[in-house]
Amino acid sequence: MPVLEKPKQEQGKPKGHKDSYVLPKLPVPPLQKTTDMYLKCMKHLVTEEEFKRTKVIVEKFRAPGGTGEVLQQKLLEKREKTENWVYDYWLEDMYLNNRLALPVNSSPAIVFPQQNFHDQNDFLRFSAHLISGVLDYKALLDVHALPIDYARGQLAGTPLCMKQYYRLFSSYRLPGHKKDTLVAEKNSVMPEPEHIIIACKNQFFVLDVVINFRRLSERDLFTQLEKILKMAENEEERLPPIGLLTSDGRTEWAESRAVIMKDSTNRDSLDMIERCLCLVCLDDPSGNELTDTSRALQMLHGGGYDKNSGNRWYDKPMQFVIGMDGTCGVVCEHSPFEGIVLVQCTEHLLKYMKGSPSKFVRAASVCELSAPRKLRWKCSPEVQGLLASSADKLQRLVRNLDLNVHKFKVYGKEFIKKQRMSPDAYIQVALQLAFYRCHGKQVPTYESASIRRFLEGRVDNIRSATYEALEFAKAMTDGKSTVPNSEKMQRLWDAINVQTNYTILSITGMAIDNHLLGLREMAHELKMEKPEIFTDETFLKSNRFILSTSQVPTTVEMFCCYGPVVPNGYGACYNPQSDHIIFCISSFRDCKETCSTVFAKAIEECLVEMRDLCSKYNMAAKTADKKEGADKHVKNGSKS
Repeated sequence: MPVLEKPKQEQGKPKGHKDSYVLPKLPVPPLQKTTDMYLKCMKHLVTEEEFKRTKVIVEKFRAPGGTGEVLQQKLLEKREKTENWVYDYWLEDMYLNNRLALPVNSSPAIVFPQQNFHDQNDFLRFSAHLISGVLDYKALLDVHALPIDYARGQLAGTPLCMKQYYRLFSSYRLPGHKKDTLVAEKNSVMPEPEHIIIACKNQFFVLDVVINFRRLSERDLFTQLEKILKMAENEEERLPPIGLLTSDGRTEWAESRAVIMKDSTNRDSLDMIERCLCLVCLDDPSGNELTDTSRALQMLHGGGYDKNSGNRWYDKPMQFVIGMDGTCGVVCEHSPFEGIVLVQCTEHLLKYMKGSPSKFVRAASVCELSAPRKLRWKCSPEVQGLLASSADKLQRLVRNLDLNVHKFKVYGKEFIKKQRMSPDAYIQVALQLAFYRCHGKQVPTYESASIRRFLEGRVDNIRSATYEALEFAKAMTDGKSTVPNSEKMQRLWDAINVQTNYTILSITGMAIDNHLLGLREMAHELKMEKPEIFTDETFLKSNRFILSTSQVPTTVEMFCCYGPVVPNGYGACYNPQSDHIIFCISSFRDCKETCSTVFAKAIEECLVEMRDLCSKYNMAAKTADKKEGADKHVKNGSKS
């Protein structure tokens, strides 16, 4: 069984770099700055009455010798004693304490380009090739040969913490009754042969990828996958879709797991899944028209218990999905690593597959390969009842998700860069404008910002719902015909500058969300009564992110998607390319206030209006410059 400890983590050296590098520890921001920024972020998002009350509470909290100063000092002490003072607080708050089901609510997915498999052999060759790419990447991780990532965008060039990469294939999210546990494999002196789990027709098979200390060749992988396909076709041997249990709420799954663990056969099967490198899910055709949206839905939830939803094991960080209809991608359990790590890994795989042709040489086999082992399950009537309950809840989630993958083709990040604006800040302001257009108000917004510049850094939040973005939205909507373009442009610049500055605060460890979380959790650790600042309605409202956004850029043709984080919210993931931007907009159908198609259409319209504003302003500025130049020329001519 896996042991509950952090993965073995060593920091490598930058590729081709002579000296090792030491990352700084995450700073603890000054209490006064954080509380000032908190008030500034929330003032325009709450009523005047609520804000007055909040300001009094904040002043009391940060008063000299008050609760805030005590907690701040304790955080500073914690920083000295730990690698990263917020890491455990953040991991538990963001993921492990969350009781919602993983699919849609927590696990993001990446959708690969549509494949065109002519027959079963094509399908199996692609699958074997992908597994070979996974093993190639895992080999780099095993010897710490992965090149160091360096920051791009704002404050580019800084080396980034690489520890998340080493959790890709060595972690497991164990469900708990009140809190989950992120489990890590401990390498023993004589490790068992490495294996992956193949899911096919809701059955699970153990595929050993290393036998007698040698990696299986692609031809051997193909042969083994062919055997698995034949075994899965045997309907008499087919077992119930146990994987559905992992799609349930975390407490329900913990209870179900305790029930199935009573049988030794089930314990052995669970052990093999929990210790595997990853899952490869060989999916049946979905039966749907193949669009970007339908393919994204297959990744996020599998289409339902009657489709491919039982062909998953959601606790495992990496599940590669390969559909016979060419729908392919990866769904990930998010707690061990961030989206950019998932992107880097999958880009390596796709480049590997494109750059190294499938190797079906007539090489000798490692040995006469025995058939892969099918995992067995003993399903009592109680387990059957639990499966039925999980299937019903998943089906409701599948029906409820409203997803729209929208490709904005009018322009991409190159046009934005020509305006000397940050593409990310520009798109964030466009999202604020679109939301205001749809709902006539602004709401707390989450944009993830990497803090990998620091040891064990994960993310903090860029609070994009700024007062300046609100003023721009009002000028473009309420004052569409009355506010002059020069003033609209000034408000756009103000909004982009504030957004850019907050981004820099976030990536340098000086944003407010992690700090406020640390102060709250430190009070809990010290068994203090929860400070009023954290029970105040403004604070509760500040953490209900109706707009949950993330930029996930790629250099390979693929895109990322995820669900909303609150019942009345939107998920908005975007991938800016040079001449287009891909948006994945999600919401829930049972919320009458939201509609993904309407929001995606509003984003399109707002981006076009913002381009037109920039173009008109630039044209007017050029005309004014020409006129000024001509006037000077005339003036100089009259002098002579």
